[in-house]
Amino acid sequence: MIRSMTAFAAGERSTAWGTLGCEVRAVNHRFLELGIRTPDELRALEPALRERVGARVSRGKVDLVMRLRGVDGVGSLQLNDALLARLSTLARDLDGRFPALRTQLVDLLQFPGVLESGAADPAALHAEALALVDTVLQEFVDAREREGGKLVAAMAERVEGIAARAAEARTLMPQIGAGQRAKLAARLADLDITVDPGRAEQELVMWLQKLDVDEELDRLDSHVVEIRRILAQREPVGRRLDFLLQEFNREANTLGSKSVDARTTNIAVELKVLIDQVREQVQNIE
Repeated sequence: MIRSMTAFAAGERSTAWGTLGCEVRAVNHRFLELGIRTPDELRALEPALRERVGARVSRGKVDLVMRLRGVDGVGSLQLNDALLARLSTLARDLDGRFPALRTQLVDLLQFPGVLESGAADPAALHAEALALVDTVLQEFVDAREREGGKLVAAMAERVEGIAARAAEARTLMPQIGAGQRAKLAARLADLDITVDPGRAEQELVMWLQKLDVDEELDRLDSHVVEIRRILAQREPVGRRLDFLLQEFNREANTLGSKSVDARTTNIAVELKVLIDQVREQVQNIE
């Protein structure tokens, strides 16, 4: 299913080391731009997180934020008794050399390794974090697909409008051609000169050929068939749709430039409005 680039999902997971939290949000972007914020305990997971997001998302500015709230605050920390014993022995050895040396408790606790997290098994914590990320990412993708379904419905409605306007223009062309022929005949009749009927017919045919838009209407019809096919696909199609809409706009511009009748001019304007409305939706498509 086609997905929107904008979405949000969040979740939490209780663990032995505290409550893990994860948020994923995204807005429109031409390419995939991923920003990750994690606590120090989960910093090593960044490559795995990038891999997981990249496997599910191809476009959009995505922000993934992870949090870890410890159990009972400081109670989730513990002292490294072995390291403290070694530091105590070292302090006694140095006491004779530096009698004035005094060690503050705060300084001691700040010594690397003295105060440790209660999470004695980082691998287990990382596994819990990745499991949470997988769950939140799936919710994120589901949200993108739901929003994508709404975008597809809106675009399909306007594509049907484009097809209807093109069909209307096709039915009008014989009438417009006959009207141009009648206008030329009336003007020639008003002239007080003799005109070679064969030459007049030749000039009329050349004039009508310049006004012919059958090729433009045929291409519009083929573009409608193609965009319907694309909207039914499951893989990311945003860039392809953006290119196809440029082709739509080119045919609508040509139809307007060749128009000699107010009805086809209005149709060309309506086509451009519908095409622009589809383009606005495509900007949100992955």
